[in-house]
Amino acid sequence: MRTTTRPAQPHGCLGVQGALVTGASSSSVRDLLATWRNDGCNRLRERFQQAVDEGDLPPTTDAGLLGRYVSTLAFGIAVQAASGIGRDELQSMADAALEAWPPF
Repeated sequence: MRTTTRPAQPHGCLGVQGALVTGASSSSVRDLLATWRNDGCNRLRERFQQAVDEGDLPPTTDAGLLGRYVSTLAFGIAVQAASGIGRDELQSMADAALEAWPPF
């Protein structure tokens, strides 16, 4: 939350916002940003799988789905921050999302 809403800094995330405004002539930039976002999602998947393997998450947890869920939430928060939504409201959204977190 703090990263996307720092005072005196552009709100949001260049990796998310930048890909939304590219045209056909910038497809290489769009592709690079998509790769960057997917890499982050894959790293989350790997970490969640490690948590499953170590018993920190239930064995029925879909690590890939959970990684995509967290990534999507983070990207959405970045878009909302760039739209001017404040830190408190964004934190409330994150808190609501955590209520759907897998049970332990």
